[in-house]
Amino acid sequence: MMATGNTSAPGSLTLAEIKEFASFNAASQRYIRRSLDVAFDRKDAVELWSRDTLEAASIEAQHRFYERLPDIRALIPDSSSIEDAEQFLAALVTVSAFDLGQGRLEGFGAYRFLYERLVGAEARPWLPAAFCAAASMPHLQPDRRKKLLQSISEAVATAPGWSKRAPRFFPEWIEKVDIAAAR
Repeated sequence: MMATGNTSAPGSLTLAEIKEFASFNAASQRYIRRSLDVAFDRKDAVELWSRDTLEAASIEAQHRFYERLPDIRALIPDSSSIEDAEQFLAALVTVSAFDLGQGRLEGFGAYRFLYERLVGAEARPWLPAAFCAAASMPHLQPDRRKKLLQSISEAVATAPGWSKRAPRFFPEWIEKVDIAAAR
């Protein structure tokens, strides 16, 4: 039976989010899970995610940037007015530039997936602009800027509207199971 309109069951929407997450490369998946732990204080991110002192320092810096997220959420514009967007976009681009500078988000899809969770569904209309601005920043190598900017499709850049449905799937760290020991 075909569904008409927008009557998808919540489970199928969650499954679609899980499939989308599974389509990202391993580095993007790891970074998204780490970022959600940092943003929502789900776990001690440094203890869980850092493999060396450089990564521990990166997580600490990420935590400092993510302290801005509550303010960014509060600044989401109610309209598409440029004046209403100024403070919101400036703050969002700054945090986005940090994340893209880490080199682990493969493109717009992974960025959008992460930021829908970090900032909320209400931010969706602004994510293409924030991504393009952050991906154009000079702190990124030219080849990286090119790859990131090419990852946003024309359809996304020119979308006539966006869903306000909140994301349901928030990926987390999963301990590896030793299958031989589990038998």
